[in-house]
Amino acid sequence: MTNSSQPGASVHVLIIGAGFGGLGLAIQLQKAGIHDFLILEKGSDVGGTWRDNSYPGAACDVPSHLYSFSFEPKADWSRKFAPQAEIFAYQRHCADKYGLRRHIRFGCEVEGAEFDAPSGTWQVRTRNGERFRARALVSACGQLNRPAWPRIPGLDAFKGELFHSAGWNHDYPLDGKRVAVIGTGASAIQFVPQIAPKVAKLSLFQRSAAYVIPKPDRAYRSWERAVMRRLPWLQKVDRVLKYIQHESRVLAFTVIPPLMKLMQFRFRQHLARGIADPALRQRLVPDYPLGCKRILISNDFYPALARPNVEVIDGGIGEVTENAVVTRDGQRHEVDAIILGTGFAATDFLAPMSIRGLGGRDLNQAWRDGAEAYLGVSVSGFPNLFILYGPNTNLGHNSIIYMLESQFRYVLDGIRALQGLRYLDLKPEVQQRFNQRLQRDVRRTVWEQGCNSWYKTADGRNTNNWPGFTFSYRQQTRRLDLDLYECTR
Repeated sequence: MTNSSQPGASVHVLIIGAGFGGLGLAIQLQKAGIHDFLILEKGSDVGGTWRDNSYPGAACDVPSHLYSFSFEPKADWSRKFAPQAEIFAYQRHCADKYGLRRHIRFGCEVEGAEFDAPSGTWQVRTRNGERFRARALVSACGQLNRPAWPRIPGLDAFKGELFHSAGWNHDYPLDGKRVAVIGTGASAIQFVPQIAPKVAKLSLFQRSAAYVIPKPDRAYRSWERAVMRRLPWLQKVDRVLKYIQHESRVLAFTVIPPLMKLMQFRFRQHLARGIADPALRQRLVPDYPLGCKRILISNDFYPALARPNVEVIDGGIGEVTENAVVTRDGQRHEVDAIILGTGFAATDFLAPMSIRGLGGRDLNQAWRDGAEAYLGVSVSGFPNLFILYGPNTNLGHNSIIYMLESQFRYVLDGIRALQGLRYLDLKPEVQQRFNQRLQRDVRRTVWEQGCNSWYKTADGRNTNNWPGFTFSYRQQTRRLDLDLYECTR
């Protein structure tokens, strides 16, 4: 444990969260010769969302060669799309190889932080009463760390087993049970096929159907892994090809929406192959344009729904009683367990922490109309604060790791600049101009074609997605321009 982790310690860089963002930045800090940093992690290990989401069938929907750090390639992924356990193991490997654990305080949840202008430091306090002081504060909490619990009358009165997919109860045996699954998003399409063969009955409550297309997944053959170990450049080539293939999809999302027709054809074909019953097939066709919400990939979801013990219910839930889920039309579905596949509170960035900037300005208040930041990283009025995977840096088409690596370089520039300054504060007009242009670009995308999704706030503002190419984002973040910031010496 470094001396910077003593109570009330002063540290140059304080990072909140030890997922991909926090670990990757910490590695880059070390490479830049900055060793005076500390990571505060609320969980008991590194990994973030990949530590928490251990439900059956959990896996990535971005190819494994693309979903890993460019500076830490892994030649022996078992599959083209890595399962959760392997991604989590990769993150632990990164923490161990680069000696990061001595810089991490586990079980340490940040409650709030206040900026002290005279000293140019952030005063950070944790839930267990510890205090830290830092020149630079980096939020690496991500967008998918707080499970969203649905507001359903009577849910807390349910007497059976109830859990969210992000807090899977592995000790509860599902064999022979009557199980309700609420939600049909990215998690549900992975765990439903895993549990359907075990349970007596599975009632899947869908609010709106999802677009599901085939997943080009398979296990890597042992000779392929051997070749990649021997010739590491081959994996680099594969990574570049996969990057180009995924990047080209943004054309359909943002530039030429008619290209979505090709994907629509694949979806219809996939649905017809998996579901023979025309009535059920009709209920599984979404009522919004393809791409408006996250497009899901799975080879076994539709066959699972065609099983005799699985029922798809789309009438809307009225309430939950002690032992049943009751739909709006009054039908009771008696169940032993309810599993929530209802996703995350993705638009509540940095919540529930209280972050106060210059003049005691509250970040949640500044963001009451929707979160925004310059390049997703800097917020005017909150000096020396950097956000990784912040507002409008999520993707619908490529790897978030690529976005994070772009941000690492930008944040490092900012941290280096602080060596001669008290603080760096983004000019308000820079943030305003950037976000006006960004929201104008978002309005032209498929995400604005008339649907509600986790990309948006309650009043319909898209605060999550980047409306363009990732290489253009990398170009814009290649260096931090001090002219865009008020530099206080």
